Amino acid sequence: MINIRKAKKEDIDLILFFIKELAIYEKEPESAVATYDDILRDGFGENPYFYVLIAELDNKPAGFAFYFYNYSTWLGKTTLFLEDLFVIPEFRKNGIGKKLLVELAKIAVEKNCGRFQWQVLDWNKPAIDFYESLGAYHLEEWFTYRLTGEKLINLSKLEI
Repeated sequence: MINIRKAKKEDIDLILFFIKELAIYEKEPESAVATYDDILRDGFGENPYFYVLIAELDNKPAGFAFYFYNYSTWLGKTTLFLEDLFVIPEFRKNGIGKKLLVELAKIAVEKNCGRFQWQVLDWNKPAIDFYESLGAYHLEEWFTYRLTGEKLINLSKLEI
């Protein structure tokens, strides 16, 4: 039996486990540097920056969905953005990922979101095929850009 529930403070170590396992799967384990205090502060304070769903199969932690909201100025509505979706390999092929996405879609509809959006690595064919089987489509005309570290700091210091 698959159970999807909202994460609680007591799940922070589990959330960090899922984040690290996803980073390993995506071949970047050194990039997962979030700490217990980061997750506590930003996800379980008075005004959380993100939310987490925990999936359990037969009462065992099996996966998670880590999401937040942003805003579409064109639509005049919020967007539910899925940052991370991960199911432990031994629990895959049980419908857990699909159930997590269905639950997120329900939340998006309930919150009157104009979009439900996420990113996937271009090499992750199993995930791409899975998402497309649910009716999701790839936005080919959009590129993701990122500033981090010293380049972000340098931009913040520009005098205009």
